[in-house]
Amino acid sequence: MSMQNREIKKDQNHFFVLGLMSGTSLDGLDIVAVHFELDNDGIWKYTIDKAETLSYSLQWEHQLDQAHLFSMQQMGHLNKAYTQWLSESIMIFIKKHKLQALDAICSTGHTVLHQPEKGISVQLGNLPEIVKQLPCPVVCDFRTQDVALGGQGAPLVPVGDRLLFSQFDGCLNLGGFANLSKIKEKVPVAFDVCPFNRVLNPLSNKLGHAFDKGGQLAKEGKLIKPLFEQLNHLPYYQKLGPKSLGREWVEAILFPILNQFNEVPVIDVLHTYLHHCAHQIGRLWNTGDLVLLTGGGAHNSFFVKLLSSYSRAQFQLPDTQTIDFKEALIFGFLGVLRLRGEVNCYAAVTGAKKDHVAGKIFFP
Repeated sequence: MSMQNREIKKDQNHFFVLGLMSGTSLDGLDIVAVHFELDNDGIWKYTIDKAETLSYSLQWEHQLDQAHLFSMQQMGHLNKAYTQWLSESIMIFIKKHKLQALDAICSTGHTVLHQPEKGISVQLGNLPEIVKQLPCPVVCDFRTQDVALGGQGAPLVPVGDRLLFSQFDGCLNLGGFANLSKIKEKVPVAFDVCPFNRVLNPLSNKLGHAFDKGGQLAKEGKLIKPLFEQLNHLPYYQKLGPKSLGREWVEAILFPILNQFNEVPVIDVLHTYLHHCAHQIGRLWNTGDLVLLTGGGAHNSFFVKLLSSYSRAQFQLPDTQTIDFKEALIFGFLGVLRLRGEVNCYAAVTGAKKDHVAGKIFFP
C-alpha cells in the first residue's frame, strides 16, 4: 500500500522506499530501492530490490569538494543546483528500474560543512524543491534538528544498526571516515573512529591511482614508526564519545602531520596510515566480538587482514550489496521510522539533549 497525498500510516508495517547516501569521499550518489517489513515478532527485515551508484561528473566532484570555501550566496546557488540534480537523478533511477508504489524517498543530502562544536552542520540537497517532480514524499534533512538540540548531527546510522543487524555485536563502516556502533551495549555507543578513504584516496592519487584497489599499493610500503606513533597520539583518539569527524579536522590536523613526511615515499605513508587505522579500530573491540564490516574499505583485502592482526574480534563481510549500500539502506530505514513517528536519533551517540524523531517530510 502506497501513501498518497499527505496521508502517513504510522501503523504501516511494510514500506517500499529509496534510500540515498552521498559520502565525503565523493565516490558518487548511492541509491537503493528496498522493502522494509516489521514481522509479527517486532523484528525489522529488509530486502534490497535495486541498487546503484551514480558517479559524480568531474564538475560536480570539484564543486562539492570546494563548497566549504563558498560564500553564503554561492552556497545557496549550489544548494539549489544540487537539489535539482538530486531530484533528476532520483527520477532517472525510478524510470530506469520501472519502480512503482514507492512510499517515500529518504535522503541525507551531501555534507559540505561539519563543525558541530559551533552548532554547524550543512547538507546540500534538502530543499523543498526536491519533491516537485517526484511521485511520493521525500524524507530528508536528518541532521539539522540534532545539532539544534546540542548534538553532533552524527552518527545517525546506530538506530539502523541496532534494529536491522542485531545478530552482530557491532558494525564497522569504512567510507570517507571509519565509524562504528556497538549494538549489544545497553546504552548505544557509536562514533567516528578515524578518517579512512578521505585520506587514503588522496594518497593514492599521488601515486597515479583513483584509489588503492584491494590495498595492493599500501601492501608494498613500509611502516614509518615516527609517523605511526605521532598519529596515534592525536588528542581525538583519547576523547570519549559522542564525537564525530569532518573534512575540517582532516585538513587542519591530519594532513599537516602527513606533510611533515613528504621526503619519504608516498607508498610508505599509505602503508603506515593503514596500520594506524587498523590500530585505532582494532583496539575498540573485545575478544570474540562479531562485527559486520561494510563500506568501500571492506573491499581493501590488505586492510581487512591488517585489521584482524590488530584485533581479536571477528570481522564478517556480508553480501556485496550490503557492503556497498548499507548506509543508503539505513537512511531509507531512518525515513521509515520518521514516517512512523518513531525515534531515529540516539542522544547517547550524538550528544543531543534527548532521543528524537529527526527528518523533514516534503510532499509532492
